[in-house]
Parts: sequence; C-alpha cells; structure tokens
Amino acid sequence: MGRPGDRPTPRVWLFDLDDTLHDASGAAFGGINEAMTAYIAERLSLTLEDAQALRTRYWRRYGATLLGLLRHHDVSAPHFLEQTHRLPGLEDRLRRHPHDAAALNALRGRKYVLTNAPLAYAERVLRALGLRHLFDGLIPVERMRMFGHWRPKPDRRMFRQLLARLRVAASQCVLVEDTLDHQKAARGVGLKTVWMQRWGAAGRPGVPPPRRRRRPSYVHARIASLQRLRRHRW
Repeated sequence: MGRPGDRPTPRVWLFDLDDTLHDASGAAFGGINEAMTAYIAERLSLTLEDAQALRTRYWRRYGATLLGLLRHHDVSAPHFLEQTHRLPGLEDRLRRHPHDAAALNALRGRKYVLTNAPLAYAERVLRALGLRHLFDGLIPVERMRMFGHWRPKPDRRMFRQLLARLRVAASQCVLVEDTLDHQKAARGVGLKTVWMQRWGAAGRPGVPPPRRRRRPSYVHARIASLQRLRRHRW
C-alpha cells in the first residue's frame, strides 16, 4: 500500500505507433500519402492534384482521410486501408531508438499500441522493429468501430469505450502520442497524456514539422525518448 498522497502507478499505457515508436515520417508517410492520393484519384476520377487537395481537406476536417471518404463517398474501408498500406520495402526503412525495447520492458503495467493504422501494417512494423512481444495487445483502426461507425483517434467516444473494455480508470491510463489533437481529446476524457517529440511530422498532409515548444495545458509531459517515461511522477 502506498503512502497517503502518493499518486497511483499507471495500470495501462497506450502508445501511438507512427512517429511515436518509429520514424514514420521518414519511412512510411510519404508512401502512404502517395498511395492514398492515387487511390482517391482512381476511385473518384480526379486528377492527382485534386485528389491530393481532397485528401488533405478530409484529414484536416475529420482527423483521418478515411473518415471523409466514408462520409462522402462509397468507399470500402478495408479495401482502402489494404491498398494504401502495402509499402514495398518498408522494413528496410524503419528506424527506432536502440534503447526502446529496454525502456518499454521497464514500464510497469499493461502496454498496448493504439493506432489509426490498419492491423496488418501495425503488426508488420512492430515485428520488424522487434517490439511486438513487449505489448499486451494491439488496437488498430479496425477495432475503433462503434455501432457500425468508424471512430478512430481523436474520437472521445472511442476513448471512453476503450477504457471500459480495458477495465481501467482514465486517471490510471497514459497515452503516449505525437499528435496534439489526439492528446487533447484523451485529456478531455481524463487520461494522462505524453507528447512524444522525437520524430518530425513531415510527410503528413498539411502538417509541418512541429515548431511549438511550449507544453499545452492538456499535456502532462513532453519527451524525446521512451526512457524519460520512468522519470515522471504519474
């Protein structure tokens, strides 16, 4: 039993995948964005320029290109995800920090990957990085569905449902994530939030590398390596 006033140790850690556990900006986002643009152009009979503009607009408006395509066009989500995340040669481009495995292994509590990426891609990346065995589970975008609707990050309803599914109080759950919009939503539900700033955001539609250095009020900690997670009091 802890001393009076001690903060509870986190019971669940939720880790984003891309640009949190690996350098997706350098390894994957360029290819994914190109594949999404080509898919939209072919599916909707648009020029590549118009398809790119539409992809960017949907990403900014809904937080995910897929949500815009589902809302406004007759698109199969599984087909879209499979076609746009093939990425030949991805394994040769992946980068992570050499101490990540030890840092993850040292964290107490259950650990999950929570990603808006599809299952096949997430499994592929984690296994290539040698990190898959360190996580208790993987929660890809296919598992962020509620009553037939896709609810990827930053949907607060999804976060609430996830907490219930994992049987954990929001105050004992930490989200480690590079995207501030996702952290803001998670904090609104009561999770603790960690802003990973190791990798850049170059390659995401309409998102330049982060210039904002001041920690927003809804972010509990700002880190540049997973090792720093153990240095904070939660």
